[in-house]
Amino acid sequence: MQLVVGRVGRAHGIKGDVSVEVRTDDPDLRFADGARLLTDPPGRGPLEVVDARWHSGRLLVRFKGVDDRTSAEGLHGTMLVVDVDETARPDDPDEFYDHQLVGLRVLSSAGAHVGEVTDVLHLPAQDVLAIKRDDGAEVLVPFVKELVPSVDLDGRVVTVESRPGLLDPEAADEG
Repeated sequence: MQLVVGRVGRAHGIKGDVSVEVRTDDPDLRFADGARLLTDPPGRGPLEVVDARWHSGRLLVRFKGVDDRTSAEGLHGTMLVVDVDETARPDDPDEFYDHQLVGLRVLSSAGAHVGEVTDVLHLPAQDVLAIKRDDGAEVLVPFVKELVPSVDLDGRVVTVESRPGLLDPEAADEG
């Protein structure tokens, strides 16, 4: 299975560096020196990381063979992808890969079926689960232990707290 770990942004400087919009919880591993990344579209890679560093809150990466600004600009918008074993799990039992969460059934803490996880959004403040309710509406739930107390990958179920307005925002407006 392929996992998107980043998207190439703008060129930085004149030596081929690019900014990368990180889409992984482990950028130090995914963008380590020598890491090989596949690309989407596929004709632009694979790319080998020569150097990666944080600068003013952005990850700057230099790839082998991308030695000037013009080459770096040609990568703009490219998705950076890695092959992962679908059965692999992070070492921390409270961490998950996005592909493991998408498609899980969502139950409220009261046991009611709510819907299904359709996406994991990596926002600056925290990760958020996008959940499509059974009625077709989408709700966003911060992916924090207080609101999402359990994830059962084997049972394919996520439990979300039954708090007023969390899973049914219209209900909060009525209250």
